[in-house]
Amino acid sequence: MSDLADGLRRTADRVAHYRRTLGDRPVAPSVDPAALGAALGGPLPREGAAPEAVIDELVSAVEPALVASAGPRYFGFVVGGALEAATCADILTTGWDQLAFNATSSPAAAAVEEVAGAWLKEALGLPPGASFGIVTGAQTANTVALAAARHRVLAGAGWDVEADGLTGGPRVRVIVGEERHATIDRSLRLLGLGASAVEPVAADRQGAIEPGALASALAAHPDRPTIVCVQAGNVNTGACDELGSACDLAHEHGAWVHVDGAFGLWAAASPAKRQLVAGVERADSWAADGHKWLNVPYDTGFVFCADREAHAASMAYTASYLAGQGAGTYVPESSRRARGFATWAALRELGRDGIAELVDRCCALAERFGEQLAAIDGVEIGNEIVLNQVLVSFGSDEQTDRVIDAVQRDGTCWMGGTTWGGRRYMRIAVSNWSTTEADVDRSVAAIARLAA
Repeated sequence: MSDLADGLRRTADRVAHYRRTLGDRPVAPSVDPAALGAALGGPLPREGAAPEAVIDELVSAVEPALVASAGPRYFGFVVGGALEAATCADILTTGWDQLAFNATSSPAAAAVEEVAGAWLKEALGLPPGASFGIVTGAQTANTVALAAARHRVLAGAGWDVEADGLTGGPRVRVIVGEERHATIDRSLRLLGLGASAVEPVAADRQGAIEPGALASALAAHPDRPTIVCVQAGNVNTGACDELGSACDLAHEHGAWVHVDGAFGLWAAASPAKRQLVAGVERADSWAADGHKWLNVPYDTGFVFCADREAHAASMAYTASYLAGQGAGTYVPESSRRARGFATWAALRELGRDGIAELVDRCCALAERFGEQLAAIDGVEIGNEIVLNQVLVSFGSDEQTDRVIDAVQRDGTCWMGGTTWGGRRYMRIAVSNWSTTEADVDRSVAAIARLAA
């Protein structure tokens, strides 16, 4: 036991040192993949090694190759960096090693998830009676929510999809915005609904669904079982669909409304940004990421459903060894880690006001990026900055890609590229709790230097 304690102390010291120095590290490391593989690989050793030697070997090989995505100047994918309380809670989660399947396998994990779910619904303005599950991310959250939607709309058409599958059943139509996130299409494929079920409708210049186009699509086949997918936070522009009116239109036609709110749903936690998602509580299901704006460690996502019965029916299964345990579940995994501990810790560290302040600060920093970059000759901002997303063009597509490549190799900060409206842009996403105005200013100076 003393050896384990020593090992944990040494490991904690390493983690703390890494996190303390994130702001001074190049965001993108210079890595030789072959050398990294050689340091870690080769034939599986015949004999084992002492735990401390294993960890020394791992740290020596891997740490120089880490991307500083948890740090304050990573603006690539829409991700945050784990809060301090959430990081510590995640270490406890590993040490406690709980099976978070249900209240029998871990009463502690079940109780914490229930509290975390209630707090999340309160922060996001969702119905307090909605069901809740913690999954690996927005992809799984979308899939689970759409499974519940599939159950309900087919049950309404007299078809039991859990018993009879999809073959021979009524064809489900899925109405989506043409600027939806790709995970929606992937979820539909995983659920057997198929890509051909998708009926895209027009979006405006910022990527939000055109309400008139949605109304026309809903009226086209009023008798077919229908799911409508709307979006809180376009991945390129941050734009949000008009959620309230979309819910009203869809419900008039008996359709289920799902909100893909991977990062944009967090706007509901901010009094200053809440109008962007007005009416979100009238939807039927919602998906959000925790490792984005809540700054919880990977991998954490949240699914909520107003129809508890549909949610449970779509995920339920039985087995003889589970008899009497109340094995109903709202997520697809049975053998899952207790992600609720880190989620609870993040919510407790921030509180309602802290979540709002985090959202507002990231949005203000995105605006700061836009204002400073727009002042550089030849630079154009390609979107209305409404949340934490900024699109930046440096003239031609070729020049934009050259600047993106130079920024990524420079190491001061990291931004990715995207195509929007047929043009190439640098995409900046500000989601990290530790990012400051100084980080933005330092990043802009590096971009200006490299663009010149």
